[in-house]
Amino acid sequence: MMNTPLTIPPMLERAERYFPNKQVISRTLAKTHRYTYAEIGKRTRALASVLTELGLKRGERVGTVAWNHHRHLEAYFAAPGMGAVLHMINMRLSPDHLVYVINHAEDKILLIDEDLLPVIESVQEQLTTVHTYIIMTDNESVPESSLAPLFSYEQLLDKGDRGFSFLTGLDENEPAAMCYTSATTGKPKGVLYSHRGIALHSLVQGMVDTTAISENDVCMPVVPMFHVNAWGLPYSATFYGATQVLPGPNFTPQLLAELIESEKVTFTGGVPTIWLGLLQVLNKGNYDASSLRAVICGGSAAPKSIIEAFEKKLGVPFFHAYGMTETSPLVSYSRLKSHQQEWEEEDRYTVRAKQGMAVPLIDIKGVNENGEIAWDGNEMGELLIRGPWIADSYHQDERSIDTFRDGWLHTGDVVTIDEEGSIKIVDRTKDLIKSGGEWISSVDLENAIMGHEAVLEAAVVAVPHEKWQERPIACVVLKEDKKATKEDILEYLAPQFAKWWLPDEIVFMEQLPRTSVGKFLKRALREQVVKTIG
Repeated sequence: MMNTPLTIPPMLERAERYFPNKQVISRTLAKTHRYTYAEIGKRTRALASVLTELGLKRGERVGTVAWNHHRHLEAYFAAPGMGAVLHMINMRLSPDHLVYVINHAEDKILLIDEDLLPVIESVQEQLTTVHTYIIMTDNESVPESSLAPLFSYEQLLDKGDRGFSFLTGLDENEPAAMCYTSATTGKPKGVLYSHRGIALHSLVQGMVDTTAISENDVCMPVVPMFHVNAWGLPYSATFYGATQVLPGPNFTPQLLAELIESEKVTFTGGVPTIWLGLLQVLNKGNYDASSLRAVICGGSAAPKSIIEAFEKKLGVPFFHAYGMTETSPLVSYSRLKSHQQEWEEEDRYTVRAKQGMAVPLIDIKGVNENGEIAWDGNEMGELLIRGPWIADSYHQDERSIDTFRDGWLHTGDVVTIDEEGSIKIVDRTKDLIKSGGEWISSVDLENAIMGHEAVLEAAVVAVPHEKWQERPIACVVLKEDKKATKEDILEYLAPQFAKWWLPDEIVFMEQLPRTSVGKFLKRALREQVVKTIG
């Protein structure tokens, strides 16, 4: 067989050749742009030539501080296409962490959205490796800024070579992209993604039993492009020739609903917070979401009640997926097997609320102090993963030894695996609640509480207890037009759990603290709860 390297440039070249008239619809601060893949290809080649002219060398990093739009998509392919590495920077990190990831990655060039210039200006004196800044804006002039030298993205592209040839001879194992973890504890950890890993991840993402992305789709990644490559969707959507809708900055649930209706979006992905907001908008009946064939939810577990609401009330199929920064991210996808489709409705939704089976080429197991756990849906253990797009170390980080051992990624997620091979995330190892020697799953309690008609969001944390070691406390945000008491919530939970599982307190809040990628920030929540209840 031919030894053809699996690299990123052929993915864009395929879109240019076979789908030149398919569109990328991109919303920026000023307007909505429409470019064909033929045009995106030329712009991407021009950017690759510009990066080369600016002195970026093979293997060096170019950072992006940007929202989901066409310029960011072009950088996804331009940097690896000329042999560099694209570092997608989470602009929501704290200033200290922002400085750390840029310096640790040794970024040479930064591509920055116009509205995010102040984020970088505020830390520029601490950046040790960046030599060039490029502003991504629709304005013709470059604004006044303390960043120097500062160039206009569009002006540079006008001078770039739109017939630039992507680098040949790339090794498929060379790094192509880079993200850092969101750092709920300690400093963020860097993960390098290889050309081979991204190519294989994109192939599997298009399989019928995973997301089934195809040329027929209109794909709208709501998950940020700085969050694990937007779950790989920009790569796979381009590779398969799908129309792309990139929602840009400052979007709202209403705007997403408008885009779904106007662009006939068929496929979209994001974290549960996004879908809670969209669900409230769509429930009012003012928008047509009938084009949707799949809403993909990841980042944290979505309660069964959300899945049922999308599917029963709106007729929109809703799917769970699981992954992490270290896994590119697709690990598992929740679809019913053929025989499960004949089960009773309640049993089907119970399965669908799990994180699903490992996708092709990925291997999993669960382990605890007694060894490998049984696939019985009951025994708990830490999830271990291996596969061709799973990281084997962090970038220049001594913490690698704690996470990557014996050829496996140790995730820190506590799971059960049922007889069908479906993973259920029970908790993070650090969030699992041990009460009186028995384990309580904060995730199970959260998902159940969010099934209450008055509840918008819920997070459960452990607090110290003199007798039982730890006890669960539930933090609840109610819907704007709903009311509920502690007694209402506990009465609703009582039939679903053993009495000792029920939270000792229900703390009502206006909002819950979150990480930079939308997950509940439980460390801050614990501190807040301890102060509240004394």
